[in-house]
Amino acid sequence: MDSLSQAALGAAVAVAVMQRRTAVWKAAAFGAVAGTLPDLDVFIDHGDAVLDMVLHRAETHALFWLTLASLPLGWAMAALARQRPQWRRWWLAAWLALVTHPLLDAMTVYGTQLFLPFSSTPVGVGSLFIIDPAYTLPLLLGVLAAVALGRRASALKANAAGLVLSTAYIGWSVGAQTHVEAVARESLAAQGLAADRLLVVPTAFNTVLWRVVAIDEAGSAYREGFYSLLDAAAPPAQRIAFDRFERGHALAAEAAGIEPVRRIQAFSDGFWAMSEQGGRVRIADLRMGQEPSYTFAFAVAERGSPLRPLQPTERVGRRPDAETGLPWLWRRLQGERLPPPR
Repeated sequence: MDSLSQAALGAAVAVAVMQRRTAVWKAAAFGAVAGTLPDLDVFIDHGDAVLDMVLHRAETHALFWLTLASLPLGWAMAALARQRPQWRRWWLAAWLALVTHPLLDAMTVYGTQLFLPFSSTPVGVGSLFIIDPAYTLPLLLGVLAAVALGRRASALKANAAGLVLSTAYIGWSVGAQTHVEAVARESLAAQGLAADRLLVVPTAFNTVLWRVVAIDEAGSAYREGFYSLLDAAAPPAQRIAFDRFERGHALAAEAAGIEPVRRIQAFSDGFWAMSEQGGRVRIADLRMGQEPSYTFAFAVAERGSPLRPLQPTERVGRRPDAETGLPWLWRRLQGERLPPPR
């Protein structure tokens, strides 16, 4: 999730742990800092853009390593707060602020390696978009109200209300995702389409309009469709209109020995596509973005016989155009059947 959400979550859990044992603003400030610490790995340069992507949310987001780090951090927080006798309580606040960060990240589709060093398999539920005001605002308002009210009982109630509402929203997102997945499978079956892999993720800033990506059984193509919870009732075959796109199967076979290609194929959990433009071969992670714009796309080879590998020094992907994308998003979210901008 975005840094504001992580800071608000860290602040909220620290205030909930410390209660009236310290000034509310102090608990909120220390919790906000601790809640953003795991994302400092974005400043680590691993040598190329693909490694920077797949190694983000790794050791600094692992529950085991964060638990170990919480001990000196909790002691430091107690010392800075001049409350060393309460270091155990500060340690609990530090631990919760740290570990809730990757747990929240795991609700997005990117992938978070929670179980390092025992397993490098990333966890990505994909029920939340990386920025969602409906999640962040209750947390933020609860913390701000608590800081403004000080040590009054109402301050702690406001903070607790923010935590409860934001957590309930996560539960709602998982329920909505499960429902849309069932609709997508029914719609695919009604259209006579078989899917080897199915991805259901929310579109930007909400959990009402969902994007569905289906990889066909042969793996040579994928289909993209959208479904809003506000869509009017329709027969299964008409609920989701799917557009078909080539996946670049032949290019993938040519590039099978190129390391960045293997990394993206594994990290994306199979949701990738390859294309060739101007003699350069690109691979895109289909989970983040929508046709034809993907945030994480990389030039990994150039045309030759065989293909000549390139070091992916930067992303070549682009975000969807806001000028056309946001109006479409708002209208499609409300249930208006519109083709997506291409």
